[in-house]
Amino acid sequence: MQVFKEGVTDIMVLNHTSMSEFILMGFSSFPNLQLIFFPLFLLMYLFTLLGNLFIMATIWSEHSLHTPMYLFLCALSISEIFYTFAIIPRMLADLLFTHSSITFVACASQMFFSFMFGFTHSFLLTVMGYDRYVAICHPLRYNVLMSPYGCACLVAWSWAGGSVIGMVVTLSVFHLNFCGPNVIHHFFCHVPPLLKLACGRQVQVVAKVMGLVCITALLGCCFLILLSYAFIVATVLKIPSVEGRHKAFSTCASHLTVVVVHYGFASVIYLKPSGLQSLEGDSLMGITYTILTPFLSPIIFSLRNKDLKIAMKKSFFNKLFLQNS
Repeated sequence: MQVFKEGVTDIMVLNHTSMSEFILMGFSSFPNLQLIFFPLFLLMYLFTLLGNLFIMATIWSEHSLHTPMYLFLCALSISEIFYTFAIIPRMLADLLFTHSSITFVACASQMFFSFMFGFTHSFLLTVMGYDRYVAICHPLRYNVLMSPYGCACLVAWSWAGGSVIGMVVTLSVFHLNFCGPNVIHHFFCHVPPLLKLACGRQVQVVAKVMGLVCITALLGCCFLILLSYAFIVATVLKIPSVEGRHKAFSTCASHLTVVVVHYGFASVIYLKPSGLQSLEGDSLMGITYTILTPFLSPIIFSLRNKDLKIAMKKSFFNKLFLQNS
């Protein structure tokens, strides 16, 4: 983190930009709703945080869940916690104050971590799809292909990939000169509103390259997940018994639901035609992938995953029984 901050500081000096801070407009266009947004977003953030921690604690304490699928789910919960931590606490604090400023380096750091953990989340969902593909289509080779070392490598590569994209996007954006007003029409340091503050010939090039990088990464992950499920469906349909097909599909239900929610909201953001929405509309749309998607994820995994749901109930009731006795 220290190396990243020094790199951003060097870029700031090289650009000779006079901006030392930005002003986050957030939801100032909706003053009557801010009193509603704060408790609502706070409760959703706390639920997201506690839900993911509860999932991780359940997997850690239940020996039967020490499998690759739940290892990936743990990694997904960690990335989700860090992703929301990079954005939501700052947003909640800004809802309480009329003047919401953020320093140049803090803005760059927020962008880096939000992109890093956001794309790590996408890569981990892809890895989880591959895990289901191996479990259903190649069950006899599952222990070999999904060995502890192999799983650790897949998680490490997911985090490394997210870090690379976060670094590339952040350094590309903050390498630009910011010569316009320092007002960001969003509740966090996101690429589109920041590019509107930059000037020079490189702005359009950076915008196209960043859009290409993000869309390619998301569509690439989505394609691999769809490919995994195409093979899964083809294999499951060959199972003669209805009960066997239902059991196979049930192991994929929670992951597939989260994938639909995640990429559904992401497609609205990244595939939206430019100029289709107002600046205020972009801020409201940002709620879907920064607050709503992380909020829904632990709910879906808790309700749609049978083994995890049973383990969570068992863990909760055991602790409740011990406290009462």
